[in-house]
Amino acid sequence: MAPERLRIVHCFRSPVGGIFRHVRDLTEAQVAAGHSVGIICDSTTGGDFEEQLFAALQPKLALGVRRTPLQRHIGPGDLAAAWRSYRIINELRPDVLHGHGAKGGVYSRLFGSLLRVSRSRVARLYSPHGGSLHYDENTRTGRVFFGLERLMEHFTDHILFVSEYERQTFRRKIGEPKPPNSLVYNGLRPSEFEPVHPGPDAVDLLYIGMMRDLKGPDLFIDAMALAEREMAMPLKAVMVGAGDDLPRYQEQVRRLGLQDRVTFLKPMPARDAFGLARLIVVPSRAEAMPYIVLEALAAGMPMIATAVGGIPEIFGEGSRALVEPEASSIAGRMVEALRDPVAFRTEMPSEAYLRQRFGVDVMAARIQEAYLESLPN
Repeated sequence: MAPERLRIVHCFRSPVGGIFRHVRDLTEAQVAAGHSVGIICDSTTGGDFEEQLFAALQPKLALGVRRTPLQRHIGPGDLAAAWRSYRIINELRPDVLHGHGAKGGVYSRLFGSLLRVSRSRVARLYSPHGGSLHYDENTRTGRVFFGLERLMEHFTDHILFVSEYERQTFRRKIGEPKPPNSLVYNGLRPSEFEPVHPGPDAVDLLYIGMMRDLKGPDLFIDAMALAEREMAMPLKAVMVGAGDDLPRYQEQVRRLGLQDRVTFLKPMPARDAFGLARLIVVPSRAEAMPYIVLEALAAGMPMIATAVGGIPEIFGEGSRALVEPEASSIAGRMVEALRDPVAFRTEMPSEAYLRQRFGVDVMAARIQEAYLESLPN
């Protein structure tokens, strides 16, 4: 427990997906510990579901929720966005600035450093959550981002990695981290270990996540078509999520003749989605430490997931639940899991293992330690 109450501001771009879930869990734990907490994030992304989450979170945050337009890519609009964000941060006068993702990481460390010009006490922390680490180091874009990451290390007090894979990727693409760093896994709430049972109208397969190629919805659709052919029977699926690329996936479903067997639904609470199907598929091409995998396993759901990023750290190397991020591998495992669901369930990690390694209390306590160690004397 901290000997003092801190003013903590979390800065990130898009209030959707795993980063938003991580920040919500962290802020709730920090509020419960007596700290004053605030959020700065983009105002142009998210929908009704995210608005409901903000409405539930807002009354708990003494420093409030401040939303302003923050674009994904570097461009002229960054100057105006940066100035707006700096004014908000300066007004909130935080003791801790915690940036999440590439854009939030730059803003929090840069503006935290500016605040140090006139103040002596601002801790600057950075959680990549994959972010710029997904870029290829052999491309021009990758070299630009990794050069920026190296520069920003000089303005960083602590880096928090959500998986060992993420830390090793940082070392390979950027170099040995110069600031102190820690591995802190994403955490699950005790309530998330209540089992979810598929409803009577549950379909065969579920995809839940952002509708963008990095998360692999196109691989899910292609794999379903291949699995149908191998099993010589129709399958049904639900795809839950939103994103700019959604129309392209809907067209892919029509092109493959699956439109009467694939249902697209808007974002919803993960546990509500889990009850819609008997098997969850996470076909991501890249990940850091995805919450959806942890949430589904805690709920007792069988799952197929690609062996990318930190996912093997959840299942263990060699698990039959893991596949390569390509359609034929995913399809083969779909067939195996659907033909013998009882045997496939034995591939899932135990509840005891998940509770011990991925608890929200453990996550919050370790991050608080990093905050206190990072505060200037």
